[in-house]
Amino acid sequence: MPERDTSSPAHHGHQRSPNRAQLETATTVFALLADPTRLHLLWLLAGGEADVTGLAAASGAARPAVSQHLAKLRLAGLVQARKDGRRMVYSMRDGHLRRLVTEALSHADHQVTGEPWHP
Repeated sequence: MPERDTSSPAHHGHQRSPNRAQLETATTVFALLADPTRLHLLWLLAGGEADVTGLAAASGAARPAVSQHLAKLRLAGLVQARKDGRRMVYSMRDGHLRRLVTEALSHADHQVTGEPWHP
């Protein structure tokens, strides 16, 4: 088995080999990220919390669609919501997901722009 690079700032000590439950859970996360609107919403939430109206405006998606996507993300435990007066404010639950989303989109940027890859 190749040696694991633990020097990356995105690495935070989870060094054990994944078990079946962890692999299946990660697969579920990737499946949720496979939708462009959900990925965009998570990218927006990586920058801080927001309500449905703000997320709909920033993503260009219809408000009902944004609500449905957020419900799926919330059910999966990827985002959390809190009540702020009459509105629900959403935020990302953890830094691992934030880094995953950011890295996936950075990777896509290199593929789209042709910029050289990082070592």
